Amino acid sequence: MAAADLPWRSAQELAALIRGKQVSPVEVVEALLARIERLNPALNCYATVTAEEARDAAVAAEVEVVSGETLGPLHGVPVSIKDLVFTRRVLTTGGSRLFADHVPEEDSVCVERLKGAGAIIVGKTTTPEFGHKAVTDSPLLGITRNPWNPALTPGGSSGGAGAAVAAGLGPLAVGTDGGGSIRIPAAFCGVYGLKPSFGRVPQAPGFPGWETLSHTGPLTRTVRDAALMLDVIAGPDDRDRHSLPAAGRAYLGACEDGIAGLSVAWSPDLGYARVDPEVAELCAVAAERFESFGGHVEVVSPSWEDPEEIFRVMVGAETWGAWGDRLEADGEQMDRSLRALMKFGAGITAERYLRAMRRRHDFWTEVQRFLARFDLLITPTVAVPPFEVGRPGLNEVAGQPSSPLGWTPFCFPFNLTGQPAATVPVGFTSAGLPVGLQIVGRRHADHTVLAASAAFEAAQPWADRRPPVD
Repeated sequence: MAAADLPWRSAQELAALIRGKQVSPVEVVEALLARIERLNPALNCYATVTAEEARDAAVAAEVEVVSGETLGPLHGVPVSIKDLVFTRRVLTTGGSRLFADHVPEEDSVCVERLKGAGAIIVGKTTTPEFGHKAVTDSPLLGITRNPWNPALTPGGSSGGAGAAVAAGLGPLAVGTDGGGSIRIPAAFCGVYGLKPSFGRVPQAPGFPGWETLSHTGPLTRTVRDAALMLDVIAGPDDRDRHSLPAAGRAYLGACEDGIAGLSVAWSPDLGYARVDPEVAELCAVAAERFESFGGHVEVVSPSWEDPEEIFRVMVGAETWGAWGDRLEADGEQMDRSLRALMKFGAGITAERYLRAMRRRHDFWTEVQRFLARFDLLITPTVAVPPFEVGRPGLNEVAGQPSSPLGWTPFCFPFNLTGQPAATVPVGFTSAGLPVGLQIVGRRHADHTVLAASAAFEAAQPWADRRPPVD
């Protein structure tokens, strides 16, 4: 098999080829490291490449194949880890100059589980400082670029992960999502991203902040790769008191379920969002396709109010709570937009924060009642196509002024509720830029989200579309 083809193989394919002794883990890792070495200088999606460790792990994995040992489901398959996620004895900076030399002594639970399943870590992917914004640049790590157009952002905060997967720099990537940070880069980079149910993947140990908002999950080129990865990393762990019990059924198997007979709500704007016309049209056409899968699609406009203020108050206060003690001494080393977020958070009283928490509960009640009528809710993932690097966000959408989060109105609401949500690629704008459709499930209904994602992928495959970076 040609080495140039290996980086584009799915994790499922690579695992089968390695198990069948048709390709060596050493060949896979060498092909991927060569591609990373060639393309990463231009894209800057890897903050750290663990080449020596990956080569050692690949040799050990090859020995296990040859000696006939029992192999894990991801044996010999490369994976990248977002630089917010702790990795034992590997630099983990959180994109911050304050942690430029930080080397944890313990793996995050998901990293521990990936290693146990035989996956090989090839490096850490870039993030904005502490994942605080939805684009990927930081004073420490610099600017990460979109492989479809390097002048544009890949989104964030898992922008390095999204760009790496899209560019063929690894089939599996671990991302985190506190307000859209898996789904936004997956949509902007034309790949699949899954924010599992809150607590589905344990979060510990890690950096502080956003404790009830952040989810860990996969970015991949195929839905089944994400399901396979979730089967490995999901499940309870007492280090994370929010972690959920095991689901009792494989996620990979859910990809065969289909959505026949399910009720699907399609909302082009959630009743309050403004959306770029090209994004709106591509998503509307994609939503219609769910009828052909046997789903019953109904156009809806939920009655709930825009929860942006709830989210901004909570993240401002929690970011200040996590890092405010460093602001006076180390503020000049921090990203300007992070400083602004913390200064906003410093002014939030306990009363205002607790009121936001109460409003969050009320918002959940409204969403839960709405989804009692529907199995799935589908929306655009992001309201706009990718935009220029170097900007912290957009202040207008479709030619009209917007609020600070007005360009990501569909993502953060489902961090407040903790529901599973995925993004599937649905096509390209006239400028050749990827657009994503969001699929939201009921509470804990990760299997249903995967089933709907796989049904869409079967009808409109995207994995063979490659950005012009070779």
